[in-house]
Amino acid sequence: MTGSSAIFDTSTLEVVCQGLGFPEGPVAMPDGTILLVDIKKECVTRVRPDGSQQLVAKVRGGPNGAAIGPDGRLYICNNGGFDWAAMPLPGGQIITVGEHQAANYEGGSVQALHLDSGKLETIYTDCQISTDMSGLGTRAPKELPMRSSLRGPDDLVFDAAGGLWIADFGKSRPRDRDTSGVYYAHADGSCIREKIFPLDGPNGIALSPAGDRLYVSLTFRRQLLYWELDSPGSIRPNPATIDGAYVLNAAMPGDLDSIKVDEQGNIYVLTILRQKSPFCNGGVTVISPTGEIIEFFEIALPGKFVPMPSNICWGGPDRMTAYITCGGSDMLVKVRTSIPGLKPRF
Repeated sequence: MTGSSAIFDTSTLEVVCQGLGFPEGPVAMPDGTILLVDIKKECVTRVRPDGSQQLVAKVRGGPNGAAIGPDGRLYICNNGGFDWAAMPLPGGQIITVGEHQAANYEGGSVQALHLDSGKLETIYTDCQISTDMSGLGTRAPKELPMRSSLRGPDDLVFDAAGGLWIADFGKSRPRDRDTSGVYYAHADGSCIREKIFPLDGPNGIALSPAGDRLYVSLTFRRQLLYWELDSPGSIRPNPATIDGAYVLNAAMPGDLDSIKVDEQGNIYVLTILRQKSPFCNGGVTVISPTGEIIEFFEIALPGKFVPMPSNICWGGPDRMTAYITCGGSDMLVKVRTSIPGLKPRF
């Protein structure tokens, strides 16, 4: 690890708001507000600069990741929901933990929310498994295309062509857990295909600034992988690995959640449950495009544990204010960075 606080200015860390459920998928809007999905409260919330909150829409199930699409709608990964538990910590702090598939789980989906009208449309609930998968994943006879249900879509990223890559984390139950993968879809609902399978707990997903690399974080394996792309939705697999992946880094200081990329191509990995403990603050691990750990930024707030930060985005005119959703700790925080975040495609 090189340097100390080279990217994050720790002196600027502050809480924007509290009282969220389990916030995820922050999106910085042009008006200075932050849209985020709340998995536990099953909704989309708008957070104003003064920290006040506005309900934008109810989203039943488990809205998990979000991004603005080419049509201006907010596209949402819906994981189908969790069974939630309260975990008391010292000092009276209580964090929220969701692990197992909800009792009323009806499946995962990809949805689109019209921010003006509040209309919510379900775009996909399953995907095609086909032979046209760049040499990756499950094979099906050409005469018998197969479809597989979406289990727990977790996060998504749009490419320059308006297509979206989706990581499906799957669902866990007390004695077993899904094996899942990565999909590529058209935003208009016309086509979705499984592109990478099987993966163990794919969580965050991001593209390099040039759009020629697809990054995926594996939560439990603490690995950051990438695949080379030769065109929208098309993987050029690594011939030396079974799943076509390259391992960028497998030495993270904790389990992995969502990921984002900055203008220089560095990958920001939300790092949770260090030492598998709720008494250790999580943070953001910054990885260079060559796989070096540049920095670990600990989210350290007086009197609180922040063990499960979940996602990050950048806002402000210079895109150098990082907004971090703090998952089970019910907060949105912000901190200044020395490198601008990569501008979203839409």
